[in-house]
Amino acid sequence: MIQSNQIWKIYGTAFREMTLKLLKETDLEALIRGKTGAGTDPGSIRIGIKPNLVCPTPSSFGATTHTEILEGIIEYLQGRGYSDIVIAEGSWVGDRTSEAYEYCGYRSLCEKYGVPFVDAQKEKSHEVDAAGMKLNITDIADTFDFLINVPVLKGHCQTRVTCALKNMKGLLPNTEKRRFHQMGLHKPIAHLSTVLKPDFIVVDHICGDYDFEEGGNPVVRNCIMAALDPVLTDSYACRIIGYTADDVPYIRLAEQLGTGTADLDALEIVHLGGSREESTGVYEDDERPREHKVLSVKYAVDEADSCSACYANLVPALMQLEEEGLLEKLPEKIAIGQGHQGRRGTLGIGRCTKDYDFCVMGCPPDTEKIYGELKKYIEEHSA
Repeated sequence: MIQSNQIWKIYGTAFREMTLKLLKETDLEALIRGKTGAGTDPGSIRIGIKPNLVCPTPSSFGATTHTEILEGIIEYLQGRGYSDIVIAEGSWVGDRTSEAYEYCGYRSLCEKYGVPFVDAQKEKSHEVDAAGMKLNITDIADTFDFLINVPVLKGHCQTRVTCALKNMKGLLPNTEKRRFHQMGLHKPIAHLSTVLKPDFIVVDHICGDYDFEEGGNPVVRNCIMAALDPVLTDSYACRIIGYTADDVPYIRLAEQLGTGTADLDALEIVHLGGSREESTGVYEDDERPREHKVLSVKYAVDEADSCSACYANLVPALMQLEEEGLLEKLPEKIAIGQGHQGRRGTLGIGRCTKDYDFCVMGCPPDTEKIYGELKKYIEEHSA
């Protein structure tokens, strides 16, 4: 059975079958029994599954959890008599969960297996004490006897990495997601881990985008991982992408709050089967620090508590302008985020900067609009 200091890995391209094998070998059922009681009727145990449906983007783009992994989890559970299974998720502010649910194949998944889907964006919420910080979480989060977290291992344009810890943010109401950004993301994410700690983690490391949480530049690894400790999982995710836990403050903060450990010296990797080189031609040791696209354009941004969707739409526009040699001609920094509300300035992105002299309006504005209007602005003001 899997231990808290372990991460189990399996490689291949048959993702449903790989997931089934991973759950069997790690003995997920024993973990469920250990928490709920050996004599408990499995049909009376409510199991929550939390994927990543941040936006309506195909899983092949590196943003959302592959449905095949959910199929493997559901088949494993239903085959052992667990019938009260719920998938719960809320997309980021700026997109509707219902659109991601349809576009990413989750409607078909739920209909095939008779599993309900709860849109956390539409759920009522309640206040909890998260290690001294008052947070609001959706009501559905309190109904699970056992919670399985199924994040995508990928980059993030603000926090650098997102995996097990940050994925729990999808069980917050939109108002609280906005407040997380006002609080700087890292501290509230860490405190959230004290009240929404998953019982089991299945990491989608198939083709996550190492730069953007909304995908578009997938890095194929064809790997699925299992773990118990979300802090250790995220610390390992940092190593894979090319960071350390110290580069992502919420990991160290969560460790300090007692959620888990970030000590990779204590980590034991268990290789269950397959190999990356067989399925992708990339070797395990090829993970190394790399140049991150987001960092190369951050110099042009005056960011203050921006929502992820708005910032994520800005970065690709800036990268395109940089490729065209236009970004360096920008006469001033671009303001973005809730921290600019009510302020006056020269150049801003999003509704929060509506009082600026020039504002690309939207909540959030899409990348094409940002690129087009900024290009026009640069051409007019750099002549």
